[in-house]
Amino acid sequence: MREGWRIAGLVVRIVLLLALLGGALVVALSLSPSPRTLPEFRAALAAGRVSSVEYRTSTPEQETGEIYELTWSEGPLIWHRIDRTPVGDGQRSYTVERLGRDAAAVARVDRKTGTSSRGLIRWPFEVPPRLGLGWVGLAWGLTFLIMLGSTPRLGNRWAWFWMFTAGQIGALAFLLLEPRPLWYRRGRRPRPTRRLGGGTGCLMSILLSVVAVAAAMGVGELARRVLG
Repeated sequence: MREGWRIAGLVVRIVLLLALLGGALVVALSLSPSPRTLPEFRAALAAGRVSSVEYRTSTPEQETGEIYELTWSEGPLIWHRIDRTPVGDGQRSYTVERLGRDAAAVARVDRKTGTSSRGLIRWPFEVPPRLGLGWVGLAWGLTFLIMLGSTPRLGNRWAWFWMFTAGQIGALAFLLLEPRPLWYRRGRRPRPTRRLGGGTGCLMSILLSVVAVAAAMGVGELARRVLG
C-alpha cells in the first residue's frame, strides 16, 4: 500500500508539473508576438487560422471606434500583433465594427481593459483560459492546496506561499523539489536542511519573480525569431 501511494503521488506531481509547464510556455510565447500587418491578419481570418483575438480601443471605456492594439493567436504557440497605431490600412482606420464582421467566426474575441502589459503575475488564471486551457489554473490551485496540506522540507508554508504568489514559479519549484527532488531514485533521501522562514521566502520570491519574467521574455523572443 505504501509503495502504491508513492507511485500515485509521483504520477500526480508529474501531471501537475507538465500542466503548469505547458501554461508557462503559452504565456512566455504570448509575451513576444511577431509583427504582422492588417492584410495578413485578415488573410489569416479568411483561412480559418485565427483561434483568439484581443483588441484595445483608444479609450478603455469605449466598446466602439478605432482599434489601437490588436493581437491574435493561431493556436496556443503562435502569436502575432499589429504594431501600427492606430490599426489600419492606408488612411482608413480599423474599427471595432469592422473587426466584428471580419472575426465573426472566431470563438474568442476579447476587448482588453486596463494596462496593456501582459506577464506572469496572473499567468495561471488569465492567459490560459482565453485559449481554453483552464486546466492550468486548476493545476496551480491543486498544487497550492497540496502545499498547504503538507509539511514542506525546504521552507515553511509562509515561505512557499510567497514563492507561489509573488515568486510566480513557486508552484513549479515545489513540484520539482518537495518533499524530495523529483529526479531522486527510490530510497534516496535528501540531506536534512534548515527550512526557510516566511521573511526569507518573501525576499527569495522577489528574486524568483525577476528570474521568471526574464526567462519568459527570453523564451518568447527566441520563439518569435524562430517562428517569425
